[in-house]
Amino acid sequence: MQHYQNFKIASYVRGEFLAQTDLSEIQKGIDFFKQYLGLDKVYLDTHREIYDVPKDKLQKIKKMFQEAGIQISGAITSTVRLSDDHKTRIFDTFCFTDPAYRNKFLEVVRYTASEFDEIILDDFFFTSCRCEDCIKEKGQRTWADFRLKQMADFSEEMVRAAKEVNPKCNFIIKYPNWYESYQECGYNPRVQKDIFDGIYTGTESRHPKYSQQHLQRYLSYSMIRLMENTAPGKNGGGWIDQGDSEANINIWLEQAILTLLAGAKELTLFSFSELTDSQVIPPLGHQLTRIDNLLTQLGTPYGLPVYEPYDADGEDQLMNYLGMTGLPLEPMPCFPDSEPFVLLTASAACDRAIVEKLKTYVAAGNTAVVTSGFLKACEAKGIREMTSLSFTGRKAAGREYWADVFQAGPPAAYEGAEPIRADVLQYKTNATWCDLAFVSEYSNFPLLTRDFYGKGQLLVLTIPDDFSDLYRIPGTVNKLIHQVFSAKLPVYLDMQPRCNLFLYDNDTFGVLSYHNSPSEAGIILNDPTVTGICDLENGQEYYPVPGAKGERQIRISMCNGTYRFFRLLRSKK
Repeated sequence: MQHYQNFKIASYVRGEFLAQTDLSEIQKGIDFFKQYLGLDKVYLDTHREIYDVPKDKLQKIKKMFQEAGIQISGAITSTVRLSDDHKTRIFDTFCFTDPAYRNKFLEVVRYTASEFDEIILDDFFFTSCRCEDCIKEKGQRTWADFRLKQMADFSEEMVRAAKEVNPKCNFIIKYPNWYESYQECGYNPRVQKDIFDGIYTGTESRHPKYSQQHLQRYLSYSMIRLMENTAPGKNGGGWIDQGDSEANINIWLEQAILTLLAGAKELTLFSFSELTDSQVIPPLGHQLTRIDNLLTQLGTPYGLPVYEPYDADGEDQLMNYLGMTGLPLEPMPCFPDSEPFVLLTASAACDRAIVEKLKTYVAAGNTAVVTSGFLKACEAKGIREMTSLSFTGRKAAGREYWADVFQAGPPAAYEGAEPIRADVLQYKTNATWCDLAFVSEYSNFPLLTRDFYGKGQLLVLTIPDDFSDLYRIPGTVNKLIHQVFSAKLPVYLDMQPRCNLFLYDNDTFGVLSYHNSPSEAGIILNDPTVTGICDLENGQEYYPVPGAKGERQIRISMCNGTYRFFRLLRSKK
């Protein structure tokens, strides 16, 4: 029986642990989890690195979990060291050019399929091997083109081998959190989503500063939304671990909370043996009960569409930096023709037809916001037909801001605590309108510009050299950016960056603060039929105080590291 109404909780049990541990240690883990949270399922890893779990022991382990009422599935970690291994590879992933490695992998797949009706691949099912065999096989292709084809082909061979052994086998590929690097290592969701029976999503946001991956904490939400839109109905859930977050329990809890708020139907905790007796499990159990109660009241997540094409490569993780400023985002791998708004980072420039799509989209009466990185990537592709903006090659820095949002009232000046540094873009006066600028001693430089094209508008957002400088933009300026982006949304935030806004299609929404101290969130009611908001957990109602220019804002208190959810109150017709 499922322990929670809106999701399952699973844990991944590593192969080296299963191969080496005494059965009493597994029972100890089962008993520990039972004290604090409902464990519905485990993924039992049959192979990892040099370890293979023998059949007789695996069957005893399966029985232990089943007798505890825990569902079992198989798992494979795609790392290996062969006896005569001489290839140097990151994480010891397989060389899929060498028949010896391929045969070993297929042997593991057939064995696992004989024991389980479901298999999930840990997110090492990639290759970055550059051995002599791979160099020769690649030929004149790029590494990305070579690996995308190679891994798609082997995926078909592998799934076919599993189903020959067990026709009922449900085969799942787990995708890692580093989505803008997929093509370089052979992850190919464009093709693999139709080869595998299901997909799974890595939502490990880890530490935003001390990590190789440049991950921002919003990723634990945005990755689920991206993969839900990649393979609708086939995404099994989200997967978190303690990597780079074990020193901060709150970061660990946030991964779980954001994954479930994004709509994941299962949360996998990595890994079973490492979490047994861990201090993070008791508070997680408390949070899961709270989230389950909230999810019962929430609808389907939605947000501002962000076009993130398959095999995209651009401003790495920029989408998640923007999400950390409080923009509610909905990433998707297909261009959202039917939506009235779209956000394009440099990643979208990988679509060879993007400028023509953009022209058609904006001319039809829609609004597109593109980043300065996108603009630069499309300079030679015809984007200048839509704007007079161009790059000067110069840089500037400033901590003051000047705003003259088109037809929104008189100009205003704002001051930030620290300067940002960015490219200097130039534009032709009155051919392009500058809504926002950052200011030096006696000059200013575009931060947000506006062009009209056909029936619609093109806005360009200048991104600082250091993406995290977006967090230095003062809340008053951040609010103006959100105001422009959110014309079609019921609410938006007046808040200092390092916060999240979550929207749901049943008139509910939530705010999460990452601030280091208690603060206030300003909720701007953008829909004239909305009269106030009601806290989903305590029932308290809040109503706006009229502000400048007819703005209706509600101020709510936010403790650092907390989240609050509300329902919109609408006027009765």
